Amino acid sequence: MLKDNHNSISEQMVIGVTMGDAAGIGPEVVVKALADPEVRRAAKFIVFGMNEQLCYAADRAEIEPFWGRHQHEKISREYPYKVVVADYDEYSVPPWLKEPSRVAGEASIKFCSDAIMAAKAGIIDAIVTAPISKESWKMAGAPWPGHTEMLAQKCKAPRKAMMFVAGPLKIALATIHLGLFEVRNKFTIGCVFEPIDLLNDALKEFFGIDNPRIGVAALNPHASENGQFGDEEQRIIAPAILLAQEQGINCVGPIAADAVFVKAVRGEFDAVVAMYHDQGMIPVKLLDFEHAVNITIGIPIIRTSPAHGTAFDIAGRNLANPSSMKSAISTAIQMAKLRRASPLPMTPNGRAANGARPEESGEFGQ
Repeated sequence: MLKDNHNSISEQMVIGVTMGDAAGIGPEVVVKALADPEVRRAAKFIVFGMNEQLCYAADRAEIEPFWGRHQHEKISREYPYKVVVADYDEYSVPPWLKEPSRVAGEASIKFCSDAIMAAKAGIIDAIVTAPISKESWKMAGAPWPGHTEMLAQKCKAPRKAMMFVAGPLKIALATIHLGLFEVRNKFTIGCVFEPIDLLNDALKEFFGIDNPRIGVAALNPHASENGQFGDEEQRIIAPAILLAQEQGINCVGPIAADAVFVKAVRGEFDAVVAMYHDQGMIPVKLLDFEHAVNITIGIPIIRTSPAHGTAFDIAGRNLANPSSMKSAISTAIQMAKLRRASPLPMTPNGRAANGARPEESGEFGQ
């Protein structure tokens, strides 16, 4: 049972970190990131995970355990530790297992679900999620293909989008976890407009950009060359851009995907909306794979994660780089500080509770 100690909030942020798939590199990157004294100075941390797996990871990395341990059934904001592991010792994943499994899927689902509850209760200020295996989740019977969909459902958020930050590049995705040939069946004006709108709000609220310039990528080669290579640009993307412009959003496109990311990196745009998963993820990972961060926007709680996966092929070998996890943690802390600075609660669609956009309330844009 979670205890809501929101009335005794300390000045320091409390960040929830989920361990991810126990058979992947999640335990290792969590331990290595939080072992950095500079990271621990920035906030307090509750790790939703398995103490045994974290100890294995620490031993392989020759890191002395630096955390306290507590049963996960009674989570508190007031632990007397900088880092505490909310231990799910009812789960057991053998250390030799380095592939998707039902038990690891069940455990990582539980970590995420409880972290979301804690965030909604005000026990933690943000969630940073280590990588999960979508195959493990499927084996465990999860109704969601990934974190983003789970967060949206459990937060009852009618809209959500995946946002990524990699060096100077910020992007949001119009479609997320879909097979490439399935994109056509889900591709609507709404699914393009939504990330434009949510990205515009996020850039203002969390990155201090008063009038974001957003480039919108085309779907087809050469932006379809006036319909020669598909009609989605004229039929779907252009109307979505027009709708956003009519709401005062500074966005342009559709721009050929082989040009729009270059323009953004050069400073012509503050961010880009990509049409499908790999169209956005390839430039993100090419540009700054080791520090890229995934952010879920459109939900009422703050969630970030490293932009890499479970890396089963190197799990347990002390080869994982924690840089992306460190970046995800620092981004979550930055976002939480800006959120705390606002006296107005946020609704699931990113608006202030009084109906105004955050920038209209005068409390954001720092």
